[in-house]
Amino acid sequence: MTRAALWLLGGGLALFAGVLIAHGVSAVFATLALAGWGLVGVTLIHLAPLVLDAGAIRVLQERAPRGALRDACLVRWISESANSLMPAGQIGGPLLMIRQLIQRGMPVPAAVAAITVSTTLQALAQAAFALMGLALLGARVSGMPGEAPAAAAIGAGCVLVLLPAAFYLLQRRGLFAGMIRLLQRVFGRRDWSDVLTHAAAIDVALQRTYGRSARVTASFALSLVGWVVGTAEVFVICRLIDSPIGWGDALVLESLGQAIRAAAFAVPGALGVQEGGYLLLAPLAALRPDVALALSLAKRARELLLAVPGLIYLHVAENAFRRRAKPTPLGD
Repeated sequence: MTRAALWLLGGGLALFAGVLIAHGVSAVFATLALAGWGLVGVTLIHLAPLVLDAGAIRVLQERAPRGALRDACLVRWISESANSLMPAGQIGGPLLMIRQLIQRGMPVPAAVAAITVSTTLQALAQAAFALMGLALLGARVSGMPGEAPAAAAIGAGCVLVLLPAAFYLLQRRGLFAGMIRLLQRVFGRRDWSDVLTHAAAIDVALQRTYGRSARVTASFALSLVGWVVGTAEVFVICRLIDSPIGWGDALVLESLGQAIRAAAFAVPGALGVQEGGYLLLAPLAALRPDVALALSLAKRARELLLAVPGLIYLHVAENAFRRRAKPTPLGD
C-alpha cells in the first residue's frame, strides 16, 4: 500500500469513527440490529444489479464463447469485492476484471476494451442516475420557480458526466498509444516499439467496440437499469430498520449517495465519506441521523457478505491459474 493510500485509509477511518461517535454508537447499532437476518435478503437483492452489470460487459463481447455471461458475473463479483475491501479504491476492480478475463482466454486487447468501455458506460449511467435523483429532488423543492429544479438538476448532471465524458474522448483519440508515447518522451533510452504495438492494438479494439453502437447502447441501458434496481436495497433496508420511506425517497438517497461515494473513489471503500453522505442526505427523506448511519452500515454489511467470499474466490482462482501456467517437468 502506498503512503497516499495509507493516509486516505487513515483519514477515512477517523471520519468513520468520528461520525459514529458523534451520533451515538449504541443508538446506531441498536437501529441496525432491527434488520437482523434481513440483511441476508438485502444481499440477495444486490445480485440483480450485479448480474445486470455483468450483462453490460457480456453484451460488448463480439462472438463471446459459451459461458461468457457466467464469467462476466464472476469477474464483476471479484471487482466489487476488491472495490469494497482492498486498498486500491475503485481502480483495482477494473484491473482485476481485465486480468480475470485474460485468464479465461480472452485476447488482451479485447479484454481491455470490454472493461474500459463498460466502465466508462457505467460511469455515464451513474451520472444519468444521479441526474434522475436530482430532478426528482428538485421537483419536490417548494418555493422555487417552475423551471429552476430542472435547470439545477441539468447543471449538476453536467458536472457529474464531465469526467467519464473526458475519459471517453481520450479513448476515441488513442488513449493507450498516447500514454505510451508520453512515457517514451519522459523516460526514453529503450525500445518502446513492442509496447507501442500492443497499445495501438488496444486502441483499435476500443474503436471497434465503440463502433458497434447497438451493443454500446445496450450496455449503457443495462448499467442504468442496474443502478435503478439498486434502489430496492435502500427501500428494503429502511423497512427492516423500522423507518419506511417511499420509492421516490429511496431513489434520491441511492442516486445521490452513490454519487457521493463515487466522488471519493480514491478513499478505500469510501470509508467515512459514505456515512457522511447519508447524514447529509437524511433530511431529504425525513430520516433521523442514527437511521441514516444504520442504513450506511447495512449496505456495508451487505458488501462484507458478498466481498469476503468474493476475495476468497479470487485467491482460489489465482492459485488455479498459476498451477495451469506452471510448466510441467519433463517425464511427468
